[in-house]
Amino acid sequence: MSLSLEQGTYLVAVARRAVEVAVLEGRNPRSEDLPAWMGDGVFLDAMRGAFVTLTDGRDELRGCIGLPYPIKPLKEAVVHAAVGAATHDPRFPRVGKGELDFLKVEVSALTSPETMKCKPMELPSRIRVGVDGLIVSGRGTSGLLLPQVGTEFGAAPDEFLSMTCQKAGLLPDSWLAPDVEVKRFQAEVFGEERPKGAVAELAAPR
Repeated sequence: MSLSLEQGTYLVAVARRAVEVAVLEGRNPRSEDLPAWMGDGVFLDAMRGAFVTLTDGRDELRGCIGLPYPIKPLKEAVVHAAVGAATHDPRFPRVGKGELDFLKVEVSALTSPETMKCKPMELPSRIRVGVDGLIVSGRGTSGLLLPQVGTEFGAAPDEFLSMTCQKAGLLPDSWLAPDVEVKRFQAEVFGEERPKGAVAELAAPR
């Protein structure tokens, strides 16, 4: 399901409000805490994975958490991810109250991950950097990188595979191993151009 800019802007507003409630009140937001959507809400009930990314005033990562698989309705997935990004990302301390005005909020609505069924050596030729996100799993661990990460680092397909393996705690060339599975997905990405500012569509599946 393709999202319009208006729908993406709403999801970013939901994410920002969820972050505010979690940080300012120390609790999970309830439905009445969130902005209302007045149009057709079918897209909000669609089962989709979602990630919320928070960046600080220097455009450096401040938190990123999400659900890669479609186990919740999209709105619930965004709320879950937003609270997690602000309070449960193990790489960072909890977002503080004084940071809220300086954070930029970004929402990624995911397609369902699909296993890449090809020989390991063929994987780089099947990956579109900036379009495909990756999940690498095997040996009791897994790691995920969103499509925009490949663009941010200017990675070639094989480098993006290696980065995802490292995110999983595996050796960089583990994507070549027969006991490691690679899945790909795409994302519709919407984010604030500046803290609390206008929202732009940053990426869409192609």
